Amino acid sequence: MSAASRPPRARLVVAIPYLWLLAFFLVPFAIVLRMAFSHADTALPPYAPHFAGFAAIGEFLAALDLDNFRLLADDTLYWQSYLYSLRIAGLTTLLALAIGYPLAYAMASAPKSWRGALLVLVILPFWTSFLIRVYAWIGILRPDGLLDAALIGLGLTQEPLRLLNTEAAVLIGMVYSYLPFMVLPLFATLEKLDRSLLEAAADLGARPWTAFLSVTVPLSIPGVLAGCALVFIPAVGEFVIPDLLGGPDTIMIGKALWTEFFSNRDWPLASAVAVVLLVLLVLPLALLQRARLARGGAA
Repeated sequence: MSAASRPPRARLVVAIPYLWLLAFFLVPFAIVLRMAFSHADTALPPYAPHFAGFAAIGEFLAALDLDNFRLLADDTLYWQSYLYSLRIAGLTTLLALAIGYPLAYAMASAPKSWRGALLVLVILPFWTSFLIRVYAWIGILRPDGLLDAALIGLGLTQEPLRLLNTEAAVLIGMVYSYLPFMVLPLFATLEKLDRSLLEAAADLGARPWTAFLSVTVPLSIPGVLAGCALVFIPAVGEFVIPDLLGGPDTIMIGKALWTEFFSNRDWPLASAVAVVLLVLLVLPLALLQRARLARGGAA
């Protein structure tokens, strides 16, 4: 059925997501992009745009100011923060996948009467404030906290590990916080897996591990990709966890963005940081989606 032949109510239902994206993504992004091409000022708000209203193309290009983006390229603090954020987000995604895949597989393999309870246990942390959960990790990881007390009491260590204010603490906090985002799409994919395919592989002589690698893993790739995207994207711009659990060396781009907005009051530079971060995230996802559609069309 073509878009023109759909009834008005159906067209309205289809249009609602696009209106939502327009109102809450494209319009705010246009405002941030406009600020990124402005310069800092002492006014309120603290920036002065180089063009106002719907300027002509020539006027817009003539007034275009790339100083904020040049500063991002010239100052090592920013691009090192980008690289560090990408590394931490990548490690978080890999650790979440390593923990989340077996967990989701066990949930999908459990009896149906148990799956609802297991699913509730996975989403149970969302019932508590995110900030409170991060503060709880401070009590666990500090030198006189619960973790060191337990390890010393069991005789596994003699001195505190001093994990707080380190990169390891940031990874622990981020994996814990984003693990449900990995488990849920994996569970949704693995639960729908046709078990008869595994039985057919076993009938053909495949061992359980071989059947898992040749049948289960390929069929779960959509869940893996969805989980990795849901973890990696917010992890790149994370601010709260590195600020509370990390040390002075854990300078992620979210911290730099917060500093420019609220401490330095340099909204144009902060907007440029946000625009570059969005491009770094959206461009690979767009290329991945294009490749996925091309492979589907070829199939």
